[in-house]
Amino acid sequence: MYEKTFPNKRFNHTLEFLEKHVSHEKPILDLGVVNPFTKIMLEQGYKVENTKGEDLDTDVSTIQNSKAQVVTAFEIFEHLLSPFTVLKSIKADKLVASVPLKLWFSKAYRSNTDMLDRHYHEFEDWQFDWLLEKAGWKIIDCQKWTNPTKKIGIRPILRWFTPRYYIVYAERV
Repeated sequence: MYEKTFPNKRFNHTLEFLEKHVSHEKPILDLGVVNPFTKIMLEQGYKVENTKGEDLDTDVSTIQNSKAQVVTAFEIFEHLLSPFTVLKSIKADKLVASVPLKLWFSKAYRSNTDMLDRHYHEFEDWQFDWLLEKAGWKIIDCQKWTNPTKKIGIRPILRWFTPRYYIVYAERV
């Protein structure tokens, strides 16, 4: 397993959840470009292809043309203006997706240097559940976890107790 430090704590939780629900034999379409977690999935024996960096708000052709049996989306939907469109376009019948949760004590993430690295949505768990339901998915399992930091202050203390990430396993209804 991977070292239990950020960002690897998140990777550990994600990998454990994925292994609980997805067989290594099922081909996966991972939404987003190749990233460090894609490499972890490949190292663990998963068959993974990624989208190519297209704007998924306006181009879902890769998703629609994929023969993958599972779609994964790890911290992707918060960057989209219309995650509903993407969720509806998925042909696979299994989905594993995670999102950062909205924190009442912190503003939504916004990079000042990268126009694409911004969160349009930061969901509460019920909002993400509702989005999935409206898009035709049934949540089978879900989990939350915190993201503590080793900084000093009120917000770092709150991060020890307040869940930051939410992951779901859902099947097409």
